[in-house]
Amino acid sequence: MRPKHKVIRVPEFRYVRYDERKWQLLQELRARALDIMRKLASCGYSPIVHGSIARGDVDEDSDVDIVIPYTEPPSLIELCLERYGTRVVNKVLVKATPKSALRVVYELTPDGRVSVSLPLERLSPQELEFYRFGGELALNELERNLRVPGVTKSLVLIVPVTDGHMEAPVRGYEHYVAKVLGISLSTVLERVKLLTRRDEVGRTGLFLKVMLDLSEPVEEALKRLRNYQRD
Repeated sequence: MRPKHKVIRVPEFRYVRYDERKWQLLQELRARALDIMRKLASCGYSPIVHGSIARGDVDEDSDVDIVIPYTEPPSLIELCLERYGTRVVNKVLVKATPKSALRVVYELTPDGRVSVSLPLERLSPQELEFYRFGGELALNELERNLRVPGVTKSLVLIVPVTDGHMEAPVRGYEHYVAKVLGISLSTVLERVKLLTRRDEVGRTGLFLKVMLDLSEPVEEALKRLRNYQRD
């Protein structure tokens, strides 16, 4: 006998249409990202932007998160930013978990909502997929005004459509989300676990966050930090 009900493997999507203000805000944020990414590209780097700017579901609190997803001498990144008159407001060492790569984040606005980050250690394959989990665009893709699927920090899958996006829950549909994003199931499960815990405990979950003096080279700060940890 055939079962009366089939197992639902694809979530039910909700349609969200963007108004004129949403499109205007998206273009404003993307213009800011493009300006910074083009400067970095002119210095020979290959930056990405990730998060809501890549997906399209921006709001007034959206960040401009630009990443160089491979190791480079921090001093050269700083020289590149300085060459084009891009002022660094804060310089921060960040480590999300004990096992994740240490990063330096250059905050370009006082509120930290516009930043360039650089790993100081090689990113693992899973860490690279974290950016795709949230949605990422390379410079040439941003210049073509593309939007890509990704997951919000509230664990909502965003799939862009012509006049807005479709959204659906992630929990319970992790296999489907992994397929849509083209990443491993283990990465989706790890992000779901992390973001669920952050929601429950109400903390960012950062393992390490150290504010640096702007005049101190990152390389010197790393030596100081390692000496302190040994002591």
